[in-house]
Amino acid sequence: MANSDKNFTYPILSGWNKDDIINASKLYSAVANAYEISVDRQTLLDAYAAFKTVVPSKSEEKQIGREFESTSGYSIYKTVKLARQTESHHLKMED
Repeated sequence: MANSDKNFTYPILSGWNKDDIINASKLYSAVANAYEISVDRQTLLDAYAAFKTVVPSKSEEKQIGREFESTSGYSIYKTVKLARQTESHHLKMED
C-alpha cells in the first residue's frame, strides 16, 4: 500500500496503549491517502472500524476529527461518509 508523503502530528489521547495508537494512526494514514493519492475503500472502512474500538464515543471522535482536520486539512468524517456511500473499490477525495 502506498503512503502519503506528508507528515502530520496525529491526535493521540493520553491513556492509549501501543495498539490504540497503531489503530488510530492507520485511520489517519488512510484518510490522508484518500486525499493525496487514493485508498482502497475496504482498507479505509476496516481502519475506521478498528479506530472505533479505540474511540467508541461520538463526542471524542468528533474532537479527534476536528484536531486531525485542523493539522492536516483532511476530514475523517467526510472520507468515511463517502466510503460508505460509494461502491467503488478505490476512494479519492476531492479538495
